Amino acid sequence: MDDHLNNLYDADFYRWVHRQAELLQARDFARLDLPNLIEEIESMGQSKRNALEHRMLVLLTHLLKYQMQPEHISGSWTGTIVEQRKRIHRLLKKTPSLRRTLDDCIAEAYADIANRLTTKAKLPRSCFPEKLACTKEQLLTQDFMPWTTASTNAAKPMP
Repeated sequence: MDDHLNNLYDADFYRWVHRQAELLQARDFARLDLPNLIEEIESMGQSKRNALEHRMLVLLTHLLKYQMQPEHISGSWTGTIVEQRKRIHRLLKKTPSLRRTLDDCIAEAYADIANRLTTKAKLPRSCFPEKLACTKEQLLTQDFMPWTTASTNAAKPMP
């Protein structure tokens, strides 16, 4: 490994990335900054998982708003639900192996939201079932709105 590359990692990350790419293209593996390269590759994978967790958290938050505050349902909430579902689908299409983490992401997001609303909104924990009341397939279906009646779903066209 080139000591200059190790210093470059801390001093100018953008330049370091391009230099690593050049070395890989030239098959100059001996000069790669392997410890930092490995760390960055692992970080890239984790960032995709984090993105899925964030999208799921936003989606579930807005779906729970539907459940908890039906009198305040707005086009903004519906738009956010639609957008998060689209982005989750896109993320899963580009990174299919994330599907294996979907159940965990949903469970973690649901628990986080229930804890947050119990604490911040002072809602009793009993407001939240132990597990989400819909399947992951339903959760990701564009026109499915849990906690509403079939007639409500039919009456609210998705943008």
